[in-house]
Amino acid sequence: MIQLTREDDKAVIRPEGEDVVASSAPEIRSKMRVALEEGVRDLVVDLVNVRMVDSVGIGLLISAHNSLRRRGGRLAVVHASKDVLELFHMMRIHQHFNVSGD
Repeated sequence: MIQLTREDDKAVIRPEGEDVVASSAPEIRSKMRVALEEGVRDLVVDLVNVRMVDSVGIGLLISAHNSLRRRGGRLAVVHASKDVLELFHMMRIHQHFNVSGD
């Protein structure tokens, strides 16, 4: 299940018990689309319960970042596990949007 909560022009997406991988991407993409269509400028992706992010998940985050940046917003990824943080740093994703760990 993917939770979406919203406050003013900020939204938080939290995958509960799901990794950010190809099989969960359609639901996450749908929640992101809803948030963007509702005018969200800042999107936080909370990975507190996520162990793994694959290439599809990374593409999803980059796409959201690009969409938000075009409208003057920003993406942040929080509570990333040590393994996910290492992957993001190795791929230099942290240079494009804010990424923080547990």
